[in-house]
Amino acid sequence: MALVKEPVIAVSTFVWIGFVCAISFMEAWLKFRAPGINLPLGLGIGRLVFNALNKVEIVLAVAILINLLFSKQPYTEWPNLLFLLALGIVAVQTFYLLPALDQRAETIIRGIEAAPSRLHFYYVGAEFIKVISLLIFGIKLFK
Repeated sequence: MALVKEPVIAVSTFVWIGFVCAISFMEAWLKFRAPGINLPLGLGIGRLVFNALNKVEIVLAVAILINLLFSKQPYTEWPNLLFLLALGIVAVQTFYLLPALDQRAETIIRGIEAAPSRLHFYYVGAEFIKVISLLIFGIKLFK
């Protein structure tokens, strides 16, 4: 039987992984396959969904951070560093990538052609790194 060192951290971590996987790796591209969804409508839905995801991620990250602060684990243990990596990625997404992607989506929604950009590739790459980091961090919570 596996024991969990920090149950709130474990639940928050795996819920976070679930949200990111469901939205970033399923919803993001599937919505464009739905009948009647054109690019501007899909981008509008995406902006709404990804901004909501970002808020959920912040809440879950704060829950984990608060619990880590009160746990007896040193912050420099490598599993905790994986959480800090995920936290850093959320910060970059919150303050740089999402605003830039929102601005780009708004431009396209208004019917203005946007210059080619690699922002989506950076966002998806960050999502992969974040999920892998959280997965290893979460597994390490089990004894």
